[in-house]
Amino acid sequence: MSSKLEELKSDVEELNKLLSQSTRQKCKDILTLEIRKVQTEISRLQEQIGSSGESIKPTSVVPQQSRCYEVKLNNYAWDQSDKFVKIFVTLKNVHTLPAENVYTVFTENSMELHMNKLDNRNYTLPLKNLLEKIDGSKSSWKVKTDMVVVSLAKEETGKTWSHLTSSEKKAKEPKPTPKLSDNADPSAGLMDLMKQMYEDGDDDMKRSIAKAWTESRNNSGMPSFLERHIVLRK
Repeated sequence: MSSKLEELKSDVEELNKLLSQSTRQKCKDILTLEIRKVQTEISRLQEQIGSSGESIKPTSVVPQQSRCYEVKLNNYAWDQSDKFVKIFVTLKNVHTLPAENVYTVFTENSMELHMNKLDNRNYTLPLKNLLEKIDGSKSSWKVKTDMVVVSLAKEETGKTWSHLTSSEKKAKEPKPTPKLSDNADPSAGLMDLMKQMYEDGDDDMKRSIAKAWTESRNNSGMPSFLERHIVLRK
């Protein structure tokens, strides 16, 4: 079984080389998926290796392995230089993990950090839709005491990133202030305002509009937009 484990590790190394050389997104996605499958198989085999390094015999009675829970991280810090964007992930005792339990998968617009089997938990930090493209072949990660530092190589060196991801940039962009239209019909203008408020509003705003719709639907007609789009949230 040890030889099979070494073969799988070699497979991961070869797949990562192919991923760094690939230029087509579909090919990168296929390679990334295959890397994850092999990493999962490596983790499964490691669970079956005894403390002596030999395979556990099927006839042996052994304690059931503790289940690892999947934990998705969303806390991190980041900084940048002309050539790199660095992600700082703090996780207690991460430096005690075997080297193969910490790895990162890069594509030209995403990064996914894995830290497996730490206190019966598999930690993952996925960052999709990065603001700018990166060069996965030049990107890397380093494990430090209670921390992992991921270095994303900028494809366009010297360019400053205003945000880490496109979604962060969009979330921080100022939203237009809702206003009544110039429609001659006051009720139609009010409905236009409600439509704009619903489309641009946060969850609390949408719940408030939904509540108002529920309370008034039996007493007055409601425009087709609200009938189609307001979803009551319990």
